[in-house]
Amino acid sequence: MADDRTPAQKIVGKRISALRAERHISQQDLGELADIHFTNIGKIERGEVNPTLVTLLRIAVALEVDVGELIQGLSAEALPSKTHKITVSELIAARAKGSPV
Repeated sequence: MADDRTPAQKIVGKRISALRAERHISQQDLGELADIHFTNIGKIERGEVNPTLVTLLRIAVALEVDVGELIQGLSAEALPSKTHKITVSELIAARAKGSPV
């Protein structure tokens, strides 16, 4: 089976895991504090799922950090690779010329 996890998912998961470990709480404890089932906490920490914004906010509140700390520094390199990459400037220029994107 192919690894569908994005670098972003892995990075965010590792950050959550590290913050949880710093606070000496279990996945079950974090789940209770964030009102998320502990098995989902494990999946998030392993980068197996893509958490919603609400889930990230719940986790950040439970860990007493700003949600930005969980996603800080993520860039386009952390996104899934695409076969065709285009910048917003290239998109605007193509549309201005009437070219398909």
